[in-house]
Amino acid sequence: MSSRDAILASIRLNLPKSDRPLPTAPKFGDDAPADLVEAFGKALTRMGGRIVAGDTPASIRALLEYSRLVCSATLEISGGVDLATVVTPRALADVDHAVVRGSCGVAETGSILLTDQDLKVNALAYLAQHLIVLLDPADIVVNIHSAYARPEFRERRYAVFHSGPSATADIEGVLILGAQGVRSLSVLLVPRNPGEPDQAQGAHPV
Repeated sequence: MSSRDAILASIRLNLPKSDRPLPTAPKFGDDAPADLVEAFGKALTRMGGRIVAGDTPASIRALLEYSRLVCSATLEISGGVDLATVVTPRALADVDHAVVRGSCGVAETGSILLTDQDLKVNALAYLAQHLIVLLDPADIVVNIHSAYARPEFRERRYAVFHSGPSATADIEGVLILGAQGVRSLSVLLVPRNPGEPDQAQGAHPV
């Protein structure tokens, strides 16, 4: 066992055992926009992301036209990397496009919630050059408070909000996208298949 594994095992063994309920957080949704999808799209665009319209397979094919290596964490889209065989995150270093299904979107910030179940390998959301997210419009919530109330934060071991591609600006105020993480974030508003809350049946070859 490596020192890292030993440390993590010790932490898991010594997790607090008390069963104390979390405090009740108030809801802050009184100023909800009339159209959550529209508000989400505008906020996402402000953060450097984009909404991709159109039929799912055709739209994905257009995005992946010049991709050398595609990795998909959803059964709805096929890819060239089997995440079940990935032993270390560095195996994803050459991925051009990653395709995942987001747990929810946040209209207030244009953020997308991704969990360990969505990504399969957490580093996929950072090592890929471009990130493509399938998002059910019904999973768009008003604000961060609403997102934190979702069950993912109690049932998943990992959760992260992505708000557009990575960005930085130098002293002259020049904005650079994709400085430390993905270079682009594209979102397709695609409803989940009925009866498949986390993964849809069947894969579209792309």
